[in-house]
Amino acid sequence: MREYSMWRQPRPVWAVAFASVIAFMGIGLVDPILKPIADDLGASASQVSLLFTSYMAVMGVAMIVTGAVSSRIGAKWTLLAGLAVIVVGSALAGMQDGVAGIVAFRAVWGLGNALFVATALATIVRSARGSTAQAIILYEAALGVGIATGPLIGGLLGNISWRGPFFGVAALMVVAFVLTSVMLPATPTHGRPTSLAEPFRALRHRSLLTVALTALLYNFGFFTLLAFTPFPLGMGAIPVGFVFFGWGLLLAISSVVVAPRLQAAFGTLRSTLLALLGFAVILAVMALFTDSKPVLIVCVIAAGFFLGINNTLVTESVMKAAPIERGVASAAYSFVRFAGGAVAPWLAGKLGEEVSPHLPFWVGAVAVLLAMGVLFSGRRVLSHLDDEESADEESLDEAEAMTLSDA
Repeated sequence: MREYSMWRQPRPVWAVAFASVIAFMGIGLVDPILKPIADDLGASASQVSLLFTSYMAVMGVAMIVTGAVSSRIGAKWTLLAGLAVIVVGSALAGMQDGVAGIVAFRAVWGLGNALFVATALATIVRSARGSTAQAIILYEAALGVGIATGPLIGGLLGNISWRGPFFGVAALMVVAFVLTSVMLPATPTHGRPTSLAEPFRALRHRSLLTVALTALLYNFGFFTLLAFTPFPLGMGAIPVGFVFFGWGLLLAISSVVVAPRLQAAFGTLRSTLLALLGFAVILAVMALFTDSKPVLIVCVIAAGFFLGINNTLVTESVMKAAPIERGVASAAYSFVRFAGGAVAPWLAGKLGEEVSPHLPFWVGAVAVLLAMGVLFSGRRVLSHLDDEESADEESLDEAEAMTLSDA
């Protein structure tokens, strides 16, 4: 059995990875401009947080159709369609003069992201040389770099105008579109066409449903941190951008370097539970010291360490949880994770406005603890996660990677 370095991949894999970096910039890019948008347009925290809610709700629901689309037109055309929709959604969002319009076109952006993200993950896992674990670490590295640089670029452009980050994403996505068009060869449809019902049938597997529900609850904490923290921080676009840049940088490092080592030492489930516990503790500290900017800053950055570990291990768990096609598994998991978790940003803003700025962090901490409970309850059906990939599985991955590299 041949062993490959994770970093020695075919050019098409790097093309998709680069486009993934740009796509994931969009998650944190709007973070530094949430408060400026609220101030300039006279909107409340809960209204502005709908930029995350609309984005995730549409993204989650659209995930159901990604497998059906990709299996009919191929991965390349699905990726390009997603990138094109993101360009349109982000550019039009930057042209709006009211929060409602921004929220609406942020939803269009979510549609494009759904087409791109689920297909990108399946394409990298299917096409990269080496094991599934290595491919997922490569994907998470792209995710981490995108999430880290998004707030920094958002802060720099947002300091000029809150419209700047939206136009910046549109421009970067045009670059990603061109590179993907040129570097990714035509990809034939993979296997049989999938139906819209298959992701729902996939959730009948308790193992996959357990991982999806864990991610849904974890998302309450994740997006409370992301969408609500800029308001109690009360800082300008550039300082907030640097805070979340530190968060994303630590997330990227831990996802690529720390997660595999923890997994090798303690196993997937134990490592994931430890990461979730660490994140819950950080949210609880933020709830206690919401009025302290230094504490919030340190906690946001430190949270990246645990989130990076969790992201890598949960993504790998999805790919291995159930004996179904990886694209279908990704679509089913993402539907539950994003559609169910979409309420978290809005709820955090509403609780912070009408009850107490401390409460959103307490709700996030409790949700993450519940995620631990769900994951622990499914430990028996997930006991196979640390089994070695079969020789047939690795041979298939290798053959597909060689096919793409020769194209």
